Amino acid sequence: MTRGFVPCTVPGRDQRRRAMRAVVQRVSRARVTVDAEETGAIGPGLLALVGVADGDGSADVDALADKILGLRIFADDEGRMNRDVVDAAGGILVVSQFTLLADARKGRRPSFVGAASPEVAEPLIAAVVRSIAAAGVPVATGRFGARMMVDLVNDGPVTIVLEVRDGRVV
Repeated sequence: MTRGFVPCTVPGRDQRRRAMRAVVQRVSRARVTVDAEETGAIGPGLLALVGVADGDGSADVDALADKILGLRIFADDEGRMNRDVVDAAGGILVVSQFTLLADARKGRRPSFVGAASPEVAEPLIAAVVRSIAAAGVPVATGRFGARMMVDLVNDGPVTIVLEVRDGRVV
């Protein structure tokens, strides 16, 4: 334990299941490569790193996709963050990232037991991509389960962290 650090405990925290998580960044461009091959790229828009938790389902996918699509984090004509990715004619790069579910409360090595298995997570990530595409937004992806290199230019910077549990953003 670090000197001067006082651990905080939250009653009941260990009993609650983890939430689907996303880190959403407004970008001027982003791309992902696997083994030096580009698997997805966008110009201006959003990079969404998405982690699926054990117990997540289709209601969580719908809530997350809807929230990502509706985030008003693009400038309007007056320079205010008042437009969503659809209004801004942007794209979305979706990259699966199970490490968003890391639990680093104990020890030095994070635990990933709260992350969904690949058999559960992959179809849910694909469903997020389908939901975004159904809204008419250009969408690109990484390659599920691969070691990916993500290159981005964060615009702002603007970075939003989202959590969805039981079909609601929490």
